Amino acid sequence: MIKKVKNGYKRSAVGKGTTILTAKPFAFVLRSSYRIEKCDYCLQSGKLLKCSACHCTYYCNRTCQRDSWPIHNVECANLKRVSPKVVPDVARLMARIIIKLNQGGGEEVGYYSETGYRKFKDLMSHYSDIKKDEKRLEHFTCLCGVLIEFLGDLPMPNSVELMGIYGRICVNSFNIYDLDMNGIGIGIYLGPSILDHSCAPNAIANFEGTNIVIRTIEDIPCLDWSQIRISYIDVLKTTQDRRAELKNSYYFWCDCKKCEQPESMAEAAACPNKSCTHPCTSHINVCPKCNTKFPENFKEIFDEVSDFTAHHLQSMKNIAYLDVCKVCLRKQENVLHPLNMQHVQTLQAAFDSAVSLQHWEEAESYAKRLINGYLMYYGEIHPLTGILYLMTGKIQLYLEKAKQALEVLKKANSILMITHGEKHTLIQEHLKPLLYQATVEGA
Repeated sequence: MIKKVKNGYKRSAVGKGTTILTAKPFAFVLRSSYRIEKCDYCLQSGKLLKCSACHCTYYCNRTCQRDSWPIHNVECANLKRVSPKVVPDVARLMARIIIKLNQGGGEEVGYYSETGYRKFKDLMSHYSDIKKDEKRLEHFTCLCGVLIEFLGDLPMPNSVELMGIYGRICVNSFNIYDLDMNGIGIGIYLGPSILDHSCAPNAIANFEGTNIVIRTIEDIPCLDWSQIRISYIDVLKTTQDRRAELKNSYYFWCDCKKCEQPESMAEAAACPNKSCTHPCTSHINVCPKCNTKFPENFKEIFDEVSDFTAHHLQSMKNIAYLDVCKVCLRKQENVLHPLNMQHVQTLQAAFDSAVSLQHWEEAESYAKRLINGYLMYYGEIHPLTGILYLMTGKIQLYLEKAKQALEVLKKANSILMITHGEKHTLIQEHLKPLLYQATVEGA
């Protein structure tokens, strides 16, 4: 489905905060880790009903169960047959696509303009790149084995077609996020697959349930789809790491403006003079701004701290441990610049861990230290920046700091009104009540 902007699709200017495209998924799956927490169809939380046939999927009501039936009625008996094995997320998404294509879904179109549209076959598969990618080829081979066992007697595409489906998932799928930006699902969206990548995007994708919403975060001269860019990855990484991830996952070398610019801050060292905020390089002897001398062995200390941090950030990729974060932050003090990428990543891990442990005072402290890094690397107009402000305000309300919370929530509002829009659930059901509470309690 296309949501038209003002003046239709004429080549007129598009202001930031404009919804330029909305779409339902061609196919999607709820991640298995959320299987008993969220509805398998609308992805919402709440009181759930278990499918009485397979006992593997849960729904929030009969309507969702009925709407999911065209696909689930085919997979239901198979889920029960292979239980208690859990079908991997990508295998289940492949299976759902196969089921849909068998039902004639190959003719489904996803519009991105009044006349422009895509079918599933139009999505790039990078077939030749996949065949040369040892890791992905091994993954594909394993998935084929799972699919054969899972789908049983159902008609299966040939090996070339299967690899085409797999490739289209690899390079076209979107992570579906909930309101807290947790990745809860994977979806294929036909129209939005037209969008190219930039590490400094002029548009963002957010979600209302399974529906994707593309909104501009910059003023754009005209709605030219060849000039609209979203980010395929989390950009809180160095240029080297971003380019490596994009090359490995999407098979292109990023030459966006952000990747082409010098990146002096990402690996910056702290000046020994604590009152000086100038970003320094680790191999110099004297701060170029305040002329403070560095210790003779500073380069070795910097490299040791950087390597130590990199090791622990990798080990905490899935679960952040607050004690480990604190050790890293202590080692980084007076060595890494406050806007050094590793320092910002460590603060992010510490904040996430403090929130999960409900250590609210520590979470507030980390959030305050983290915001400058978010502004530096995500930019002021970004969903994650807005949500960090929102979470900070929510924590401050809990800590009975209503006046501070009100100021922070106002900042969240100015950002999220652009990235999400006034009607989004995040605004209506979360931000607005918090603003009202902060206004009343801070009066």
